[in-house]
Amino acid sequence: MTTIDYRHQTVIVTGASSGLGAEFARQLAGRGSDLVLVARRADRLESLADELTRAHGVTVTVAARDLALPDAGRTLRAELESRGIHATGLVNNAGFGTHNALIHEDPDRLQSMIALNVNALVDLSRAYIEPLTSADTGILINVASLLGFQPTPYMSVYGATKAFVLSFTESLWEENHDTGLRVLAVCPGATNTEFYDAAGSQTADYGTKRVTPADVVKIALDTLDRRSAPPSVITNGRPLALATKFLPRRLTVRFMGRMARR
Repeated sequence: MTTIDYRHQTVIVTGASSGLGAEFARQLAGRGSDLVLVARRADRLESLADELTRAHGVTVTVAARDLALPDAGRTLRAELESRGIHATGLVNNAGFGTHNALIHEDPDRLQSMIALNVNALVDLSRAYIEPLTSADTGILINVASLLGFQPTPYMSVYGATKAFVLSFTESLWEENHDTGLRVLAVCPGATNTEFYDAAGSQTADYGTKRVTPADVVKIALDTLDRRSAPPSVITNGRPLALATKFLPRRLTVRFMGRMARR
């Protein structure tokens, strides 16, 4: 594949107001990419846009919106292209999780999680798959999770959404294997972000050691740069994925349940 020249990229980053999204924006800007930052918190996006413009001289556009609303991807593309902004890259990072037994979950909160983690990601990917494929070196990064590799008691809906993202993205990798589009599912383990505050638990890491967003994003972009990049990459916590891969399914579920209750 052709080497990615980030200086000729315009990359949309969702969930860019904090955590991994903000770090993707920083490292992409450091490589010379223009950016479109998408999240609900406009003040944080504007602050980050100012920081990146001053530090790297790149063009940064802010699009404050709730991606959990219907038709998020198609609406965003129409708005941006009406402003003359044509993206060549997309980082689907927006998402959140909750930590509880299903019986105690708020149904509306669950619906919002599925809408953001799954529906918006698919709609954005579909909205941009054609222009990204047409670009010389288009980029599509979907943020899945280490928890997408096995059942996740007490985070059952979140884990299922990330299993969907992993399967969906790896399928797109094969569908676009003969094009110039780079597709990658990024599967972080425990990471120091606001995720745990949103999940309502500081222990929702299933026993894995937390790393920084900078660590995760560097591994993701370095993997994407490889001449023969894989469809997915586990950035940290690989022993957990390997251990559960070889356990009988019954023991895997029990093991994950015990880890969640620690």
